[in-house]
Amino acid sequence: MHRLIASTFGLGLIPRRLWGSDNGAGTFGAAFAWALGGTLLLTGAGWWWVGVAAIAATTASGWSARRFAHLGDPGWICMDETAGSLLAMVGLAGWPWLIAAIVARAADIWKVLPGVPQAERLPGAIGITADDLVAGLYGLAVGWGLTAAGL
Repeated sequence: MHRLIASTFGLGLIPRRLWGSDNGAGTFGAAFAWALGGTLLLTGAGWWWVGVAAIAATTASGWSARRFAHLGDPGWICMDETAGSLLAMVGLAGWPWLIAAIVARAADIWKVLPGVPQAERLPGAIGITADDLVAGLYGLAVGWGLTAAGL
């Protein structure tokens, strides 16, 4: 059960089957968040449902990744990317939503923005999840900034 949840219901296991490596597994987890967030947006669900989903994914990431934390941060674990991407979308729509998702994913991949690499170095499941949440906060800040600017 931990592996199923940690891999965002198996999505993080797809890259290894397709091209023999875990490269890109995080993007599969983020894509799940994009699909879920987009569905909630398109169905007119309140913005807070994305927040609830982000909290649920964060909790699921911490719980499931704990079992594998002794391995470092295995690439196939992507519930953390799901959580960070959902966090980036809270309360957003349109272009700000899209740009927030891109910023969050880029911040997680390149880990050059302050706080992201430091969060990744935290111990255990906290470190596995925290860098994605910090990256998600960067995306959220950009998205809200664009929304405030009227874009």
